[in-house]
Amino acid sequence: MNDAGQYLANMRALAPLVQNITNYVAMNIMANIMLAAGCSPAMAHAQGEAAEFAGLADALSVNIGTLDPEWVASMEAAALTMNAGGKPWVLDPVAVGATALRRDAGVRLLALKPGIIRGNASEIIALAGFEAAGKGADTADAVSDAEDAARALARLTGGVVAVTGAVDFVTDGDAAYYVAGGHPLMPRVTVLGCSLTGIIAAFAVDQPALPATVAALAYYAVAGEAAGVVATGPASFQTAFIDALYTLSPADVTARARISQISKV
Repeated sequence: MNDAGQYLANMRALAPLVQNITNYVAMNIMANIMLAAGCSPAMAHAQGEAAEFAGLADALSVNIGTLDPEWVASMEAAALTMNAGGKPWVLDPVAVGATALRRDAGVRLLALKPGIIRGNASEIIALAGFEAAGKGADTADAVSDAEDAARALARLTGGVVAVTGAVDFVTDGDAAYYVAGGHPLMPRVTVLGCSLTGIIAAFAVDQPALPATVAALAYYAVAGEAAGVVATGPASFQTAFIDALYTLSPADVTARARISQISKV
């Protein structure tokens, strides 16, 4: 992972269409973040078109933040279409352990073997069936607490799992990486994590899932650091972050990314 910026360059050259079945809170900010990064977002969640739209899209992100049974059906239909087409889809299991509806949705979506899963530590622990300490969508577990759960999920799905936090952990069940960076204001701005899921989906188009995920996390972390230099609070940070995603070059990302590989286990 010496050239994380090349994955940004590839994504921008392709400008992939990413279908996002995401929560109501995330839609506007997520769309703006993805446009700034260089991909094309679409928020198509209706049960009558989710699968058909997935056939048009290059990638899919699925977020269970504001859930209902019809949306779960749409998520499953779109994911099946992605699987059939050999296209990447990313699962964001927001607050998956909080309620029976969310736990059921997590089980059903996990059975479809997402190529990439991205969540905070408590979400990854809960999705793996372990005891988590999260409160709603917030984590009460450290990233390090979720490493074993992440490896277990990756081996179960045959995909990649990213645990995001102060220092991100990414694994395919064998190789693993840490990605450092970002800024303490990032958790103070709603849906930055949700939006990251869409960015990962865009980076994964026509690329191997593990390095693409690592590169997407590094790009996001570098943008967070850049925004933190000029921001005075959460509102100005959001604006500065979107601007940073837009202005960062692939060379910037490669030069400033802080990625370390962990020995295979």
